[in-house]
Amino acid sequence: MFHSFFPKPKVFFISAIVWTLVCIFGWYLYVAGLGDSLGFAAPADGKEPFDLTYFLMPSNVWFYGYFALCLVVFGIVWHIKAKDNPWKVWSIWGSILIICVTYFGVQISVVINNFRRPFGDLLQNALAQKPGITVWNFYDLQIVFVKIAFLSMAVSILTDFFTSHYIFRWRTAMNDFYMSKWEKLRHIEGASQRVQEDTMRFSSTLEGLGITLINSVMTLVVFLPILFSLSSYVTDLPIIGEIPHSLFWLALFWSAFGTILLATVGIKLPGLNFRNQRVEAAYRKELVYGEDHADRAEPATVKELFANVRKNYFRMYFHYLYFNVARYFYIQADAVFLLTMLVPTIVAGKITYGIYQQIATAFGQVSSSFQYLVSSWTTIIELLSIHKRLKAFEAAIDDEPLPEIDQRYMARQEQD
Repeated sequence: MFHSFFPKPKVFFISAIVWTLVCIFGWYLYVAGLGDSLGFAAPADGKEPFDLTYFLMPSNVWFYGYFALCLVVFGIVWHIKAKDNPWKVWSIWGSILIICVTYFGVQISVVINNFRRPFGDLLQNALAQKPGITVWNFYDLQIVFVKIAFLSMAVSILTDFFTSHYIFRWRTAMNDFYMSKWEKLRHIEGASQRVQEDTMRFSSTLEGLGITLINSVMTLVVFLPILFSLSSYVTDLPIIGEIPHSLFWLALFWSAFGTILLATVGIKLPGLNFRNQRVEAAYRKELVYGEDHADRAEPATVKELFANVRKNYFRMYFHYLYFNVARYFYIQADAVFLLTMLVPTIVAGKITYGIYQQIATAFGQVSSSFQYLVSSWTTIIELLSIHKRLKAFEAAIDDEPLPEIDQRYMARQEQD
């Protein structure tokens, strides 16, 4: 699944994580301070641009240069190490390009978050009928927002287009690799389905899941400092009282709670989805044989196979029942959690409506990134079930023991 496309995938991804941590610590411990001393300092709190000039801020230009340097160094090293990999341009440089455009998309979210303060404050002042506010104050801000929105649309459209091609190249690499080992794979149950359908589903699932993961990581890197800064407005929490950097700790606690909750109640679902694919494949295969052979797909056999399908679906329905109870409980509670925590601050009049909008957006961005497993759990379950099926291919190719469920199938085949 991975070594057909990426060069030495375990080493590649581990080195990517290590290099990312090195670059992040390098930025906060040295490079950011060096930029300040060279005149690339960030503006004071609340003074950041809320239009497209945000991307030309000296502090951002300095970071873009550092960010590009880190990516290029990583890309060049692996391009040299993977000289024999036919997919290195797509797997290495394509991945780097996706990271770049994803980060730029997160930067656009920061601009929109900056925009919320002046717009929210203007709206509050207008509703309070304060003097000096004209319709053109709103129109000017709307024009600014339209520019940001069109830039966001362009980036999203081009990102989706490139990502689709990137994922199909990955699927092509898997397809070519599996077909080159077809003599070892053809005896495995549903081999044709695994090559055609499972590789397609694996790649299409990763298209959304992988981009979401990269976006979540980028969002955390960008919005955590913003949330730390906005915490200065929230000095008192219900029951808890005062706590430093309260918004950050609230986002961390709430997201960890949701992730642990859903991971615990949904622990059985990947195996059930995998078994569901097996019983469906066995039922479909018998019907296909029945099209060409009169002695196959007999009523008793089909009835037994369909009974297995029904039994597994009913088990899935039961387990998804309590999983969805926990999932929807958390989603509904999430809708009111932040507002409940901000009640003392709001009642004390310590923030304006514009600042509240900034806090709500930044908190939502950070908590949703921490909640990656929560929002993507059902997709992850599907991906894990596909992974289980394709692992049988990996075992056959490497002459390793097949998974237990495949061993049972092979034993039944030998008996027949």
